[in-house]
Amino acid sequence: MAREVLMTPDDIRQCLVGCRFTEHARREMEGEPLGVIHTDEILQVLGSGEIIEEYPEDEPYQSCLVMGRTETGRTLHIVCAPVMGEGRLIVITTYQPDPVRWDSEYRRRRNP
Repeated sequence: MAREVLMTPDDIRQCLVGCRFTEHARREMEGEPLGVIHTDEILQVLGSGEIIEEYPEDEPYQSCLVMGRTETGRTLHIVCAPVMGEGRLIVITTYQPDPVRWDSEYRRRRNP
């Protein structure tokens, strides 16, 4: 049985012009243990990445986890909330996924 799709990558791309970062996201970008995550890297991933998890219960907006690769091949995960009615995209957090916690494609969490 196919899962219900709540948002699409196109929804995210439509809101990119109104992209905003939470303070938490900014701290995570600057403090990433594997190297600072730059705004242009975030925009690259959001422009071409895929939604690998959805969080419909998140408040005040539904959010999702986007996985993608930058132009240099760096894999990033970004939790974001497209606010379609306002044309905004809120970046909640971002990180470079840990290969110990994720499968080799960084799409599925490994069992603990």
